[in-house]
Amino acid sequence: MKTLSQFLIFIFCVSIIGAQESSKITDVVVYLDGAEINRTAKINLKPGTTEFIFNDLSPYIEESSIQVSGLKSTSILSVNYGINYLSKQKQTDSITNLKTELKTFDEKIQNEYDLISGYNEEISLIQSNKRLGNETEVVSLEQLKNFAEYYRKRITELKMAIHKSNKKIDDYRELQNDVKNQLTEFNADEKVQTGEIKLKLNSKSTAALDLKITYNIKNAGWFPIYDLKADEINSPINLEYKAHIFQNSGCNWDNVKLVLSTSDTNTNNQKPILNPKYLNFINPYSNYQSQRATRSYNYKYNPLVKTVTGVVTTADDGLPLPGASVIEKGTNNGAQTDFDGRYSLKTTSGNTLQYSYVGMKTEELPIHSSIMNVTLDSDVSLDEVVVVGYGTTTRNSFTGATSSVKSEEIVNSLYGKASGITIRGASSLESKNNVLYVVDGVPVKHNAASKIDPNSIESIEVLKDNAATAIYGNRAAGGVIVINTRNTSQRKVNNLGVVIETGITNTRFEIDKVYSIPSDGDVTVVEIDNFSVPAKYNYFAAPVLNENVFLTAKIGNWEQYNLLPAEANVYFEGSYSGKTNINPGATTDSLTISLGVDPNIVVKRTQRNDFKKTTFIGSNKIVYKGFEIEVKNNKQTNAQLTLVDRIPITQNKEIKLDDIETGTSTYDDEKGIIKWNFNLKPGEMEKVEHSYSIKYPKGKRVNL
Repeated sequence: MKTLSQFLIFIFCVSIIGAQESSKITDVVVYLDGAEINRTAKINLKPGTTEFIFNDLSPYIEESSIQVSGLKSTSILSVNYGINYLSKQKQTDSITNLKTELKTFDEKIQNEYDLISGYNEEISLIQSNKRLGNETEVVSLEQLKNFAEYYRKRITELKMAIHKSNKKIDDYRELQNDVKNQLTEFNADEKVQTGEIKLKLNSKSTAALDLKITYNIKNAGWFPIYDLKADEINSPINLEYKAHIFQNSGCNWDNVKLVLSTSDTNTNNQKPILNPKYLNFINPYSNYQSQRATRSYNYKYNPLVKTVTGVVTTADDGLPLPGASVIEKGTNNGAQTDFDGRYSLKTTSGNTLQYSYVGMKTEELPIHSSIMNVTLDSDVSLDEVVVVGYGTTTRNSFTGATSSVKSEEIVNSLYGKASGITIRGASSLESKNNVLYVVDGVPVKHNAASKIDPNSIESIEVLKDNAATAIYGNRAAGGVIVINTRNTSQRKVNNLGVVIETGITNTRFEIDKVYSIPSDGDVTVVEIDNFSVPAKYNYFAAPVLNENVFLTAKIGNWEQYNLLPAEANVYFEGSYSGKTNINPGATTDSLTISLGVDPNIVVKRTQRNDFKKTTFIGSNKIVYKGFEIEVKNNKQTNAQLTLVDRIPITQNKEIKLDDIETGTSTYDDEKGIIKWNFNLKPGEMEKVEHSYSIKYPKGKRVNL
């Protein structure tokens, strides 16, 4: 039997985890894969040892990540995490209502089955008693007619009733299937267990603690999506950087402060150890395969992608690879590429695609985009920098142009301690809303500037009149407040009020307002940044691979935007143009983005008739290749076009290239790439040619 003191301790522990004093999620750090949960709890300690149970937690907690702070002089005796299989996760009203509806359909279906059973019993009873009269009694004709009529009528009624019930059952099952599909859409997990943390504390005296409990969970994360919008050629691109946040951890995040981190806590952080490699003879019939280094990809799984399309090409020549296998890893779901190397695959339960082909190295990529183009390797043992600035100057240049407002006044005003800032001598300035704020070189709104930590401000400068407009244009007519913070390369505030902190290995986005994210796997979209990006527009065509002409935008100095590899929605001239991928992992100084196909610029590549010939000299075969490319601008404006083609490169001394003619192109003989740059006027057409010959032993075949 429990003692009274044990009973009181039990009651005390229960009160700690009750509705009034239970732990609450206050802020969440969301990683690309996983999340860090921060909970707070107020508890009261008496002298001695007390055990507290925090329940209704996620069943996906990583036990080794649990941390407890706010203990003051109290000491921790133990921290244990476990699964409570008797406690059920709380589900949303929508899911609860749908599950109730499923039970209702079950009852209705069972009711119809009961009716059918009764109808069949009556039919059986009628059929077993349809014999009239006996050996001594003769049935009259009238009696026979009456019974036959009753038999026919009643049996017909019963069979119609059975048919009607079966029809209702089919309808109920169809509706039931719709409800089940909706539950699947809601990601209604049948696992109902919850997690709980048992915390045993020891205190020498009475204490009131504000505990903070931190731990990492799985089944959560975020991935970026970009919107690229350009009104017209030669205008800046508006890039909207959005985070898609999801979680299915078993606990809702209600009114929490969010921080998004580009870290991946599930990445293997163990550095590799390089040991010597020893060469030796091996069995020629063995399945020995040379080891390939682990690829470095920044792509992360995107649970919203339901269909993946793309093109599989070879790394050697960039040509499409027909018949390549594309499999959703861990499933039997797959597809093969067609003659043009294209594939389309609806995803199911996997999160990785595996690409393979005989003679090629298998490639695996997480399902990160609805467009996944992949290059397979053979299995054998700074373009431009665009500097954009608002201007440079020295402080001495603005002598006499700086207002007499003190830095303390500006800081106080930013934090709402003054009604506004007035820069004496500045035109049409009535309130702080007319002032242009520039923080670490980036124009921001007043509410974003107000979030700067005063202790992080290194200098404040006020510009007005011509000194302001000369650098920042007409938007600076009301004056400019230039704020420089310490460690500007590490922490800044953008114009959405999001604090961006760039660390050594990751970037963090501290969101300005609180969010509620239910545990249903659905996505919550948060805009974390936007930029007006200067870009250089150009058309690009490689008709040897694709006869379409693509509009591209080249962005310089792109490292400042903290972008991740992700899918982008493209909007051009007010219309949706399709999707593209942004890969900031490239090593070039500029980032080139494809904005879609422009059908108004036509490119045609044909083989020249005078080069369609093959000759034999001795034991050698000579093949002549020549091509003509025509480009025409059917637009009403000029078009800058880059046209590329190639001359093959021999990898065997028995294969010789000769008679190379590249015309007016720029020829890179190491890579075999030839390039033309055109400035096509409206309606203008250009024609270029190139040719070469290939000599090789006539008894062999070459991949021409």
